[in-house]
Amino acid sequence: MAVRAAASFDEPNLVSAAGLVPVMRLAAAAGLDRLADAHLSVPTDKGANPGGKVTALVAGMVAGADSIDDMDVLRHAAMRRCFDRSYAPSTLGSFLRAFTFGHVRQLDAVASRFLTGLVGRTPLLSGLDGLTLIDLDDSIVEVHGYAKQGASFGYTGVRGLNMALATVSTAVSAPVILSQRLRKGSTGSARGAKRLVTDALATLRALQPDDAGPVLVRMDSAFYAAAPIGAAIRTGAMVSVTVRQDPKVKAAIAAINEDAWTPIAYTDAVYDEDTKTWVSRAEVAEIRFTAFSSKKASERVPGRLVVRRIPDLNPKAPAGQATLFDTWRFHAFFTTSTLDTVTADKTHRGHAIIEAVHADLKNSAIAHLPSGSFAANAAWLICAVIAFNLTRAAGALAGGRFTKATTATLRRTLVTVPARIASRARRLTLHLPVAWPWEQAWTTLFDHCCGPPTATTI
Repeated sequence: MAVRAAASFDEPNLVSAAGLVPVMRLAAAAGLDRLADAHLSVPTDKGANPGGKVTALVAGMVAGADSIDDMDVLRHAAMRRCFDRSYAPSTLGSFLRAFTFGHVRQLDAVASRFLTGLVGRTPLLSGLDGLTLIDLDDSIVEVHGYAKQGASFGYTGVRGLNMALATVSTAVSAPVILSQRLRKGSTGSARGAKRLVTDALATLRALQPDDAGPVLVRMDSAFYAAAPIGAAIRTGAMVSVTVRQDPKVKAAIAAINEDAWTPIAYTDAVYDEDTKTWVSRAEVAEIRFTAFSSKKASERVPGRLVVRRIPDLNPKAPAGQATLFDTWRFHAFFTTSTLDTVTADKTHRGHAIIEAVHADLKNSAIAHLPSGSFAANAAWLICAVIAFNLTRAAGALAGGRFTKATTATLRRTLVTVPARIASRARRLTLHLPVAWPWEQAWTTLFDHCCGPPTATTI
């Protein structure tokens, strides 16, 4: 039961998001403001000090802002004592509206170089010496009103803008975003995918160690086209792409021998200890297949068609006319990987991990696209991607379960921690709540970013 209480907004020494101190120190160490100053050429009347403004936008998003007005979260009580640059939301809005397509591409370059800086300073992408997975997918970000440039009805029937992402992950690291695009809502998924794949693989090459393992690019059937698949193959990557059930694919599936099917660990599968096999009604098989065989020889891609079949439990037959034999539903994907059939199928199903990234962004900074200007919204998306990767890096430094936590969890436990600011001998001290449940993880993050021997000032 709540006790009787009174409230007054009169304490000048409090901050609501003390976790921004170590997180933005990490951003400074990875060069965010320096990179933005070096690469952005936004007109001086709107774009003076681009490094500070990009940093402020990212800091607001890390703290939970999903609109321009929410950037006021950086301008309360003692926040000005923690950070030396604070901008009004109207200033940041004017800065974004000054962007053109060229400036958006410049900010793309900032995002990729910043990710390189994060990977060099944190265990954000451990496991690059093994199989590295790049996932490509798009999603519709719903918008409202008629002032949004580029908004239209996409393939989901929802009015919005199309957000395309390429993520990278390994067996031991959560996905981070390599490249991103904001597109018209009516844009087909494969449009511009070649450039997105090329940019993602170029960024990955800058991140990989000398002993880097193989790279597998996973896509769904909307991206089954010669351009994006060819772009991946030319860089030495392997591909795993869902295919549509066209006549050629159906003929290939029909040519698979009945004794080639292998049961797999699928939904409701049972492992038989005696035979050391899975008892499952889901089975996989493969057959040699050449993608785009109708195109010129340089665009044809030899590989395998891996097919998963499961019983069709809802056959379209009149009542009382059951089939005399099992009917199946088939799911096929094309791959150039060297993985065995069962492993290739399991690995391809892991492509669904990118859906969690889309959901994470839509649950944070991309809950809204705040401007009527298409270029401003494209820049907002890139800032949201930078904030996403930065938050992931902070979680990787905190360790434990935070290495794969969502943005919402990281914000709740590590960022939006209230603190009272005290100053002594020109040194700030953050007095945080006693018995904070995630004190150890927060302290680990703070020591990594703000402890000795780091000498960078806030």
